[in-house]
Amino acid sequence: MRVLVVEDDASVAAALTAVLQRAEHQCAHVTSGAGLLQSYQGADVVLLDLGLDDMDGLEALRLLRSRSEVPVIVVTARGDERSTVVALRRGADDYLIKPVRVHELLARIEAVRRRYVQRQPDAQEIRAGSVAVDLGARSATVDGTEISLTPTEFSLLAELARNVGAAVSRPELVRGVWGPEYPTSSRAVDVHLAQLRQKLPPGTITTLRGFGYRFEAAP
Repeated sequence: MRVLVVEDDASVAAALTAVLQRAEHQCAHVTSGAGLLQSYQGADVVLLDLGLDDMDGLEALRLLRSRSEVPVIVVTARGDERSTVVALRRGADDYLIKPVRVHELLARIEAVRRRYVQRQPDAQEIRAGSVAVDLGARSATVDGTEISLTPTEFSLLAELARNVGAAVSRPELVRGVWGPEYPTSSRAVDVHLAQLRQKLPPGTITTLRGFGYRFEAAP
């Protein structure tokens, strides 16, 4: 996998690159938002620090998302909730706080990349009221109009839609979208679900308190 490390601290960048290369990934390194916008096209995954030479990483992320859906994992020392939520709402797929554990970083990279790889078509369209989910084409419509979903949002919707009308526990949902090693308590899950809900009719995704969620026809 080709990983672009966007990090202005040379020692941190060297450590990340060494870890990734030992895991047999190819790495490139830039230190600025401008470098990111010039180099993202060659990457399968971007690791983005929020403290860059020329601009705030959140602004760099916003600019990147206006051009590309390349997977982005924020790797930063900023642990405040505001930065986490803003980054996820601007299109980050995941958010890790430094110092990161090697095995967790590698697992998150694999989980994010899996969501962007086209699955074999299920040849199945699932309907729930005005919502139709085409699992093969990885697209969804509301009243016949296609809605714009990030790969993560679609993966969440598809996982719920495959079990239309049935309860899906939060651990089952997280495992199906992010993989077995992803923490079920992660704030990222809630932010991505909230964004997905905003794009669907009210009531399409029901929260089952203390258990999980259900995809159903909106009332």
